[in-house]
Amino acid sequence: MTTPDLSGRTALVTGSAKGIGRELLLAIADCGADVAVNFHSSAEAAADVAESAREKGVEATAVQGDVTDPDSVDGMFAAVEDELGTVDVLVNNVGAFAPQHWAEMDLDTWNLVLDTNLTGTYLCSKRALDGMRDQEWGRIVNIGYASAEQSMVSPKNFPYFVAKKGVLMFTRMLAGDTDDDGITVNAVSPYVVENSDEFPADLPRDRPASFEDIAATVLFFLGDDAAYVSGENIEVDGGWLPEKV
Repeated sequence: MTTPDLSGRTALVTGSAKGIGRELLLAIADCGADVAVNFHSSAEAAADVAESAREKGVEATAVQGDVTDPDSVDGMFAAVEDELGTVDVLVNNVGAFAPQHWAEMDLDTWNLVLDTNLTGTYLCSKRALDGMRDQEWGRIVNIGYASAEQSMVSPKNFPYFVAKKGVLMFTRMLAGDTDDDGITVNAVSPYVVENSDEFPADLPRDRPASFEDIAATVLFFLGDDAAYVSGENIEVDGGWLPEKV
């Protein structure tokens, strides 16, 4: 795995107390960045991740925050800035999923999925840009979903796919709005990941994506080799070709 030098940088990964977020945060810590572990309710798990990061020789803190609430997002960033300094790297990882037919879904569930995946990405990016623009350097990576580019149809996952399609559009629009600020904005979109509860029978390459597969792509966007890459989405899906599901 390519490891960019992020020494002297501060990274915040939303939803990083467990799962993909945890592994992304620790991979970034391996690159020398000080890291902030964001959690909503898993305080003990977040503390464990922060301690694992410190064992790599970097500073780390755990910060509670609800990415769907503007005041909570502002407080989360303020806490990170007080302890570690300006957030140089933001990975919008936290998300919500509701495997339910759209016609049976209530409005609260619909709003929860859209707000967690899309509004949270907007709120955290907006807050992070304050510091990134001041220092004329920043990296934002949004976690999408494979084949949102093709607008895959799934009656059981309407809000999730709508939100992830929105994340990709937001990524491109924000990249265009930061093209003279030293900031890049990109997306990484996995399909099935190794921590999934169940796997489809016909996985590409006969396996799910590993955490390392996803982390390697995120780290590419954070490194100097991708300094002129912005507004892009890389699908980490093994070549998956979706059909209507």
